[in-house]
Amino acid sequence: MSAAETDTVLNIDRDKGDFHYDVDYKHDAGRGLTEETLDFISNVKEEDQWIRDFRKRALKVFNEKPMPTHWASKDLEAIKFDEIRYYLSGGTKPARSWDDVTEEEKRTFERLGIPEQERKFLAGVEAQFDSEAAYSNVQAAVSDQGVIFMNSSEGLAEHPEIFRKWFGKVIPTGDNKFSALNSAVFSGGSFIYVPPGVKVTHPLQAYFRINAEQFGQFERTLIIVDEGAELTYMEGC
Repeated sequence: MSAAETDTVLNIDRDKGDFHYDVDYKHDAGRGLTEETLDFISNVKEEDQWIRDFRKRALKVFNEKPMPTHWASKDLEAIKFDEIRYYLSGGTKPARSWDDVTEEEKRTFERLGIPEQERKFLAGVEAQFDSEAAYSNVQAAVSDQGVIFMNSSEGLAEHPEIFRKWFGKVIPTGDNKFSALNSAVFSGGSFIYVPPGVKVTHPLQAYFRINAEQFGQFERTLIIVDEGAELTYMEGC
């Protein structure tokens, strides 16, 4: 089945996301993947030393691991890692109101239908633009239960006692070359924590948008559902 046929069967409209805005990025790590790239990311994020060390160990694993040969696509062989940009951001913290989102980011996510969907039925929304979250919000009906829903950068900074305990446990750095790459340059993603005994029946949703060319988005999502808790619906797109 061709790509076009697959899109028809799955009712995928790729034209909906086929647009680009010129953005004046405050933080640009440049092209290529070195320890200097990782230091740039950590400096922008003001990360603790253990995260810096984690990133650099992961880069070492990435450089030592061979490319996978048993995966479905041969396109992996065409990747030129030194030509990719690994971190781009406008330098702003994620907004809690759509009024505070930049015009470029607002137009991007409005075209994807995020404000409309949030108003209709979503209890929590996170929207990432290139390397960082542009918008992050959770409704009181969920937050009042003690549920945490924010981007991973905020989760790491504000809840390190939860984040660090579970970070990298499902797919470890050494699993394959690309898990090591993600561990080295991760930025953004969603952090969700559901306390013991809490059942979240409202839907939570995260959107991830790549705007820049020759850019890699390496979000890291961490979902922790504690003992006796339940998360009915979480979707990322």
